[in-house]
Amino acid sequence: MAGLTSYARLARVGWVLVREGVVGAFPSEGLPAPARTAKAFLELFARNRARGSARSDNLARAVERLGPSYVKMGQFLATRPDVIGQEFAADLALLQDRMATFPMEQSVAQIEGSLGRKADDLFAHLYNPVAAASVAQVHPAEILVDGVERKVAVKVIRPGVRQRFAADLEAMYLVAEMQERFLPKSKRLRPVEVTRTLEQTTRIEMDLRLEAAALSEIAENTKDDPGFRVPAVDWERTGRDVVTMEWIDGVKMSDIAGLRAAGHDLDKLADTLIQSFLRHTLRDGFFHADMHQGNLFVEADGTLVAVDFGITGRLGRKERRFLAEILYGFITRDYMRVADVHFEAGYVPAHHDHASFAQAIRAIGEPIHGQSAETISMAKLLTLLFEVTELFDMETRPELLMLQKTMVVVEGVARTLNPRFNMWKASEEVVGDWIRDNLGPKRIVGDLKDAVGAAIRLAEALPEIAAKTEKFHAEVMHMTENGLRFDASTAEAIGKSEAKHSRLGRVALWVIAVASVYIAWKVG
Repeated sequence: MAGLTSYARLARVGWVLVREGVVGAFPSEGLPAPARTAKAFLELFARNRARGSARSDNLARAVERLGPSYVKMGQFLATRPDVIGQEFAADLALLQDRMATFPMEQSVAQIEGSLGRKADDLFAHLYNPVAAASVAQVHPAEILVDGVERKVAVKVIRPGVRQRFAADLEAMYLVAEMQERFLPKSKRLRPVEVTRTLEQTTRIEMDLRLEAAALSEIAENTKDDPGFRVPAVDWERTGRDVVTMEWIDGVKMSDIAGLRAAGHDLDKLADTLIQSFLRHTLRDGFFHADMHQGNLFVEADGTLVAVDFGITGRLGRKERRFLAEILYGFITRDYMRVADVHFEAGYVPAHHDHASFAQAIRAIGEPIHGQSAETISMAKLLTLLFEVTELFDMETRPELLMLQKTMVVVEGVARTLNPRFNMWKASEEVVGDWIRDNLGPKRIVGDLKDAVGAAIRLAEALPEIAAKTEKFHAEVMHMTENGLRFDASTAEAIGKSEAKHSRLGRVALWVIAVASVYIAWKVG
């Protein structure tokens, strides 16, 4: 039944895409003749307004009609130009995560159900929502602290969104599985794994306790960082369906005119933004993975404040080292080293030739060195890397998706502040310090420290490993000498199963026999 429901949901998705003119906007080049004919036929069913609208507008309308799950899916696919192509990724990137608000009484019910207390006991005042997204909406509120009212932001999960997402996810998995089955070349992009990544990140985003934990961790990591901070969490008023945090009074980074009017140095803000992101990524291995303009505020003193930590990314020490070495290789034009790092990391299958891959990397790096630094787009660099890695069967690396997407978004925000933003110059201090600390003598000390720690943990586990090994050896010797034996319950279960299959087999034989007699009688 679930399968039929998934197909029905998929059919609805297809119909909405047809009606909003999205299917008709797909390029016809390269399509087989039957597909072009079908596409032309489906265009007849598009709404009149869709035929005269921009493709990005049609796509946004279609995704919003499909609901919160597909808004989230669209935003996620915007990070995957290697899967859907550059043009559609750019269109999806324009999706605004703004949805209709839900009633105040539903928010109160969510708060009280999650925290187990009356909203009137938790908040001195709780106001109507000021923003609503696909997963949650935000209310201004006031709480009493030592008899003084303090303003807070209360984020409340959208009612029923988990159930809706779980149902829509079945159809998304169906599409991914069909893609792998009927388009063998797409297996390299691992569409099922990509869908699984979407599922995991969205489930995390729907538990607001985890967002509060991310805020707390980032706050600890960045407490000494210049010009950057995050809101403080009110843990007493935080649960699975609600998170309460400090209210931020500042200018949104999307309001360029407002930033100028407030006297902020836009060039300095651009530098602070990219340097903060790189510190979080390289130093901490934990970063805000949704740093678009709507999630960034600037306070009166010029401090950058990031909000909405529903989506975060992590990189292990090994991945951070590979990232730094790849970046350093491009800077120093050591393309063979960049190629070697890809092979060492397992990003490119071992059967490919290192020199050929280094040649492909050179084809990306040399044009970059021929441009002025402020014109080098990280988005363009990543696009070229996607094209090259496809030639060398490089599989999708889920742990790098968030990093790639966020790097492009952060660069885009920085360029809105400073159109001549030099990302490499702004990054040099942070990246240089990290490379010196992690790719030089300090790296050896760090590796030795990690090795000693691993050896100690292994030594502590040795008695347990030895006991399990001895037990396993005794069981193998017993089976060798006495054969494989089952306990009474296992033998009884096998017997019942065999008896059931025997009965079913006899019934099937009788059905065949009766059918044969009936057929013979009718023929006779």
